[in-house]
Amino acid sequence: MRIRVWDALVRVLHWTLAAAVATGLISGHWPPSHFDDWHHTAGYVAAAAVVLRLVWGIRGSRYARLSQFVRSPRQVLAYARALRAGDEPRYIGHNPLGGWMVLALWATAAALALTGWLYTTDWLWGYEWLSDLHAGLAWAIVALVTAHLGGVAMTSWRHRENLVGAMFSGAKRAPQPGDID
Repeated sequence: MRIRVWDALVRVLHWTLAAAVATGLISGHWPPSHFDDWHHTAGYVAAAAVVLRLVWGIRGSRYARLSQFVRSPRQVLAYARALRAGDEPRYIGHNPLGGWMVLALWATAAALALTGWLYTTDWLWGYEWLSDLHAGLAWAIVALVTAHLGGVAMTSWRHRENLVGAMFSGAKRAPQPGDID
């Protein structure tokens, strides 16, 4: 039996942010004059996706809510210890590490969008430190996305559950004894 976990807005915003980040990274490495519009648009789309997702994290459905998946540092450490021991529980929503990864990805995407926008203003145009910060954030999001994909792959394998498929369909296997809702 399967249950609905990720609502349509969560899934659309997830894939929108993923596409915007990918577009921003790719267009940011081409000759500047050719893909500036793509790069800037990707940044604005990423910023909008993060803002909408934060609002939905407060007002949205059960598994979309921040209060459901952002766990305390103590819970995150306990989960990390259980994971290292190979005895981590299955979570119906995000596991504690996944919840904090979501926050890190959103914060980095928002910071990328902000630094990119600031670089286009008369106030900060041409400042090398801002350009360096923006580039550093781009590399940080590459590292975070890589870790996120690794975590998704590992969790999918460990719990015999296709999490990528669940992010498309919105459905996951119903809770079993020992699972955490």
